Amino acid sequence: MAAPLDVCIRGAGMVGRTLALLLARDRLRVGLVDTPPAAPPHSDVRAYALNARSRDLLLRLRAWPDEQHATAVQAMDVRGDDGGRVRFAAGDEDVEALAWIVDVEPLLARLGEAVRFQPQVEVLPQPRPAALTVVCEGRTSATRDEFGVNFDVTSYPQRAIAARLECEKPHGGVAHQWFEEGNVLALLPLGGAQGNSVALVWSVQESRADELLALSAEDFCARLAACSGSELGRMTLATERMAWPLQRAQADRWCGPGWVLAGDAAHNVHPLAGQGLNLGLADAEKLAQVLHEREYWRSPGDVKLLRRYERSRKMDVLAMAWTTDGLQQLFAQPAEPWALLRNWGMRGFDHSGPVKRWVVRQAMGHATNQLRTGRT
Repeated sequence: MAAPLDVCIRGAGMVGRTLALLLARDRLRVGLVDTPPAAPPHSDVRAYALNARSRDLLLRLRAWPDEQHATAVQAMDVRGDDGGRVRFAAGDEDVEALAWIVDVEPLLARLGEAVRFQPQVEVLPQPRPAALTVVCEGRTSATRDEFGVNFDVTSYPQRAIAARLECEKPHGGVAHQWFEEGNVLALLPLGGAQGNSVALVWSVQESRADELLALSAEDFCARLAACSGSELGRMTLATERMAWPLQRAQADRWCGPGWVLAGDAAHNVHPLAGQGLNLGLADAEKLAQVLHEREYWRSPGDVKLLRRYERSRKMDVLAMAWTTDGLQQLFAQPAEPWALLRNWGMRGFDHSGPVKRWVVRQAMGHATNQLRTGRT
């Protein structure tokens, strides 16, 4: 007969595997439901921007990829559509990097390897009863619906196009982002400090997405060069293009007796700030902390306990959702007064001193004293 579980985690993605490893360190008996996909998976061309807090967490779990698959961002260059520009540099903050751009598959593999060597975690083909069920199934979670949770979705009139590119010039560890006519183009450094590869994330209006996806590889790269001002020289596609719809979403309830949501099953934000996975990993870290600190007489599924986690995380997620939504709405306005206002604001922010530094530190996810010393 199978041993009883303390926690059953439904969903074996980044957040689910991270949470399983954290809970196992507390000697909880964890089941991790990893359901094989119906069709063979395609190579994932996405990359995640992870902040210092997320990196610290994954290093503690011995799941951080090697430097070839986790490229440090030494600077960020963000440009508006009418001369506005904001620059960030790790050297200005006395930190090792502003963020790290991490390949999806190597990170999943490292987490999977750590799970295999953790005797407290049992990988399951289907759910088993447990004192607590954690739903980490992503934005399309079926289990969330089973618990009667309302997932309030606001769809953006945009899709994100992702691909990998080889560039004529090395990226130098710089992440680039352009806002233009309601679209957001990001080129994120890959392949280590001296690499010539970048991850493309291009959030474009629905009407434009089909057109771009239908272009030949050469014509697609020509459009990219025009939008980016050929910042990295000639670019060529190294992978197929993939695309997905963009949305902002929030579950009305994150927990109930014996169950709780985490990651994309609880919330979605626009990708322009690159904070989606950081929010999910922070969910896992906080939920593990709440369970670790619970009174000895409380079950892991005690709803009063789980509400501590919900209250702690909900405001942080809402603040990020409002920020990214506000930026998306601001740059989606085509009228000339809006263009003048937003680009004036970017120029002012770039010279704002303490305000700019505070924003950088918030995005990195660490307290001021840690940032001053460069500790993670």
